[in-house]
Amino acid sequence: MDTYTLIIGISSVIIISFFFNIFAKKTNIPSVLMLIALGVIIKEFLPGKYDTSDVATLSTLEIIGNVGLVMIVLEAALDLKLTREKAGLIMNSFLVALIALVLSSFAIAAIIFYIIPGASESFFNCMIYAVPLSIMSSAIIIPSVGGLTGAKKEFMVYESTFSDILGIMLFYFMIESHEMESTKDIIIYVGANISVTVVISIILSYAMVFIFQRLTSQVKLFLVISVLMLMYALGKTLHMSSLLIILAFGLVLNNTGLFFRGKRMSKWVNADKVKPIMHDFHILTLESAFVIRTFFFVIFGMFITLNSILDPKVALVSISVILSLYLIRYAVLKAIVRSDITPQLYIAPRGLITILLFFVISGHPDLVLDNFDAGILLFVILISSLVMTVALITYRGENVRDVLLGQLPKIKTDADGDGIDDETEKTIEHNVEEQDFNPFS
Repeated sequence: MDTYTLIIGISSVIIISFFFNIFAKKTNIPSVLMLIALGVIIKEFLPGKYDTSDVATLSTLEIIGNVGLVMIVLEAALDLKLTREKAGLIMNSFLVALIALVLSSFAIAAIIFYIIPGASESFFNCMIYAVPLSIMSSAIIIPSVGGLTGAKKEFMVYESTFSDILGIMLFYFMIESHEMESTKDIIIYVGANISVTVVISIILSYAMVFIFQRLTSQVKLFLVISVLMLMYALGKTLHMSSLLIILAFGLVLNNTGLFFRGKRMSKWVNADKVKPIMHDFHILTLESAFVIRTFFFVIFGMFITLNSILDPKVALVSISVILSLYLIRYAVLKAIVRSDITPQLYIAPRGLITILLFFVISGHPDLVLDNFDAGILLFVILISSLVMTVALITYRGENVRDVLLGQLPKIKTDADGDGIDDETEKTIEHNVEEQDFNPFS
């Protein structure tokens, strides 16, 4: 594929994604589903004329996915205001995310263990596959919950962010500890890893915010993002939970009044300088996350084989996974939140992180389950996203059919051949009978 064709393709995908976002806001259909569909269309119809194999590679997807992961967690952290009044909400969202993640992982691992042929040889390998399927997608949830009331929206933002971070930490701990000989070694490793990461995250966050506001150069936002990406990559190289660094920086930057308290520390931060920088930084992370998310899901769509969806075994495993996710989520929300759990119950889509972690598994041949079909992944993403869509539309008090189909162009019928469609004629007759002449209708 030549340079100019590639530029045309990249530009066209971004423009299409922009209109997908507009459509998603009107219908609550996640733009992720439309982007995946676009990737499938590109895969099915372009290869005859253009070679897309150079673009749709695992290495490209993994790089975009990791950058997207950092930007999405940072975007979420910049939206989170920490106050004493929100302590209960934050704690509840953390507990729901943690307990649902653990229980869902065991439940899905059991489904894989007993249903997929050959998986019964190792329950640990089944758990490796189950954890990504148990992680909620903040990449889908955060843009989708704008229509919820304050407390519900904040709960979902916190929960999805905690689910991302806890799920990724659990996944990599399992990947890195599967060669350890004893449970004691694993506990020591995990404890030391988390402790070191938390300490480093706090120190780096304070240092970066302190330096960040003192930069006089106009070119500084991408400098900060580059430093964060460097810290993330170095942390992963050293097998640390480096997403905590990103989360901590975003929280400290967005809550300087809370983290820089006291006579001495309050002098380290100038609120007048931080506020405009925060605004620009927020816009940059928002738009960067949009572009990265766009290309990640389009490229993922290019990997999908639609034939696998028609396999009854794939459908059986997928439906079992979906049912276990929502049953466990219902039980956990009832136990912790107790009341008013809708539509939160149904907002549990899977997405970017689930896909990204599945590609990580492919890099560890000793953990791969040969009979695990990638169609299960697509099935779970599609169904969980559609359930969220219906729940959000219903919560708004609208009719699902009207919202989804109302965006499509209506087919006009003119049975009497007078040049005016039948629906318009009925409206005119009704208005005449009611004497309702509205010149603006």
